[in-house]
Amino acid sequence: MESFFNSQSYNQLLERLNSINPDDAPLWGKMTTAQMMNHCQEPLKIALGYNDKNLKSNWVVKLLFKKMLYSPKPFKKNAPTPPAFRSTATFNFEEQKAELKKWMQELYNDRHNPNRAPHPVFGTFTEEQWGILQWKHLNHHFEQFGV
Repeated sequence: MESFFNSQSYNQLLERLNSINPDDAPLWGKMTTAQMMNHCQEPLKIALGYNDKNLKSNWVVKLLFKKMLYSPKPFKKNAPTPPAFRSTATFNFEEQKAELKKWMQELYNDRHNPNRAPHPVFGTFTEEQWGILQWKHLNHHFEQFGV
């Protein structure tokens, strides 16, 4: 299973990010490329312990999500974005790309942190689970823009 923390997978994600252009249209959904890059920063920040969202969960959500996490199936297209992670703001493409790269690099460098805070919705994750989650989320949105 692919992982954000695998150096080859991480480098492939960076290559894919670099191939996204400002005017690329989504194959599904309504986000622009800059909005998508802004959105993709949030789960990286959460993994690093920066959580300014008021997120709630229950045991059913945690159980179902962890089952989905280990499924070989990608995240579903057109799945609704949680309200705390939605944005209709206009962002600068190059600034958002640079910020996304920065957060990706910070999490990759911090990949072996044994004191990572629990995910606010899905609970405690292992390093392996964090890596799979980040890869699946970024892959989902990069595929959304055809890369």
